[in-house]
Amino acid sequence: MSAPASPHTSLLHIPHRPFGPRRPRLTRLRCLASLSPASSGASPANDNHLIQTLCAHRRLARAAALLQGLPAPTQRTYESLLLAAARGGDAALAAAVHRRLEADPVFRSDPFLSTRLIEAYATLGALPAARQVFDEAPVKNIFLWNAMLKALALADHGEEALSRLADMGRLGVPVDSCSYSHGLKACIAGSASHEPASARVREMHAHAIRRGYGLHTHVATTLIDCYGKLGTVTYAERVFAWMTERNVVSWSAMIGCYAKNERPGDAIELFQEMMASEADLVPNSITIVSVLHACAGVNALGQGRVLHAYILRRGFDSLVSVLNALMAMYMKCGCLEVGRYIFNWIGRRRDVVSWNSLISGYGMHGFGRESVQVFEEMIKEGMSPNIITFVSVLGACSHAGLVEEGKKLFESMVEYNVTPRAEHYACMVDLLGRAGRLDEAVELIQSMRTEPSPQVWGSLLGACRIHGHVEYAEMACSHLFDLEPRNAGNYVLLADIYARAKLQNQVEVLKDLLEEHALEKVPGCSWIEVKKRLYSFVSVDNKNQQVEALQALIGEFVAQMKNEGYVPDTASVLYDIEEEEKERILLGHSEKLAVAFGLINTGKGEVIRITKNLRLCEDCHAVNKFISKFTEREIIVRDVNRFHHFRDGVCSCRDYW
Repeated sequence: MSAPASPHTSLLHIPHRPFGPRRPRLTRLRCLASLSPASSGASPANDNHLIQTLCAHRRLARAAALLQGLPAPTQRTYESLLLAAARGGDAALAAAVHRRLEADPVFRSDPFLSTRLIEAYATLGALPAARQVFDEAPVKNIFLWNAMLKALALADHGEEALSRLADMGRLGVPVDSCSYSHGLKACIAGSASHEPASARVREMHAHAIRRGYGLHTHVATTLIDCYGKLGTVTYAERVFAWMTERNVVSWSAMIGCYAKNERPGDAIELFQEMMASEADLVPNSITIVSVLHACAGVNALGQGRVLHAYILRRGFDSLVSVLNALMAMYMKCGCLEVGRYIFNWIGRRRDVVSWNSLISGYGMHGFGRESVQVFEEMIKEGMSPNIITFVSVLGACSHAGLVEEGKKLFESMVEYNVTPRAEHYACMVDLLGRAGRLDEAVELIQSMRTEPSPQVWGSLLGACRIHGHVEYAEMACSHLFDLEPRNAGNYVLLADIYARAKLQNQVEVLKDLLEEHALEKVPGCSWIEVKKRLYSFVSVDNKNQQVEALQALIGEFVAQMKNEGYVPDTASVLYDIEEEEKERILLGHSEKLAVAFGLINTGKGEVIRITKNLRLCEDCHAVNKFISKFTEREIIVRDVNRFHHFRDGVCSCRDYW
């Protein structure tokens, strides 16, 4: 495996923290702490100011004690206490302020403070208390309604939020942009399946347009986010295109929509457009994280490094969420040592996402034992693993063939109060299946207490392809065809298994089914970054001038390989055509075109980095090994499952993928 030279201490900027102001600040806090409600000369005005100052400095216990003896708290004092309670996660303080408000004849019915109280309870996860405040409020203005809608949407009580929104219409309360925004989020939270959520969002979108809020920046931004989460990118694009005013949140929402929906190239391009726009836009941390994910998605290391420099210049390296995304970007672009360095630099600020990224990073590169070691280190540090942790470490065991280690980890999940889900069973089926223990994998599926998901059956089908097991493949597909009737990939994979087993009649049956149901296989697509520009290639069987030139170069390598005994693996070409034509189709595979493009357009010794949206096929794997040796170039390919580092005619996966 290739890794960059060891990073030095200047890789990440350590912010300078001046020491001068610290002593006066501490002295002032000691002075504040020395005061009490009984201090001589104290007045209500002074005590109100003191409580507000203590809240600003997060001295909540002292502020709460002062509140008890304060005869006349002001509205600003109540607000300061509620904001501080929400920020500090202090539910007891929020409840104490609530009790004091109920006994206060001046502010008991104040709608502003009732709104702040609902917002505090929502942040603290105390939804019943928020409901109580709302129900008992004698005056319910639009701000109070919106606070309640937000609290319900935040707590994933979408149905109730939508019901309250309907009450607003029935009672004649005029809705505003915030009402629509919270209502749209409730549509996502309150639906049990994809279709009702999509229909509700579109319905509310139409309602907002009729009321003149369709192009409001806040509403349109929420629409982009909702459509992105639903996977309807086209609708999100339309909303973004129609917006008359865009702010950084709008741009970030559209960039995030692309990044989450497997369109990383579009996300990077839109970010570049945002930075080049005339508007004075400064990316926020959410923008940065989304673009880093996009860079990781297409192995755009050059773009990622440019973004890294921007992060240091703007001080975003103080945020753990940004550092986690930066670490994941480097590891997904093949730079394990840099990713590990950033992980070490985060230090005591590490959260579970930091650990998961490192475990997953090692696993993707085939370093299963290192991944397990990091998991054990995580436990020793006192960090509790979560659902994603176990998916990452079990996946790492699968890629490295660590069957016994994986089984022990799977059995240990209950010790950490993590209930195995479908994705964990899918990892275990993949682990056993890759190792050839198909009977054991089937037994595990049959032992599941819940109905196996498409992920689980898909893992079994993938293992059957590796080992050519027709019977279990048919079993898996009998379920997959019911669970995912529109997934052409399952039909194609079974046809591939039939073709390798010389069962041509069954292959023809599956091809007829694909045609009958108008199903199309997802085309293979590969990305390569050259001189900080991203290029994509799609697997083709048609000719054009550029493709012909790239295919001709690959053809030269193939001719030399044949002299050394190489035989093209045409089993994956399901067309009933001559063998020579099948070989020509293999030359048009997207990863081969990307490699050829990289060889032509990069300098000697430069690493060629490619990302593919599907599993790397056996023929491309063999050709890449030869090219890496013949050209003395390192080729790194990340497919949908893992990394392949080709160097000197050998792959890091040791042909186990």
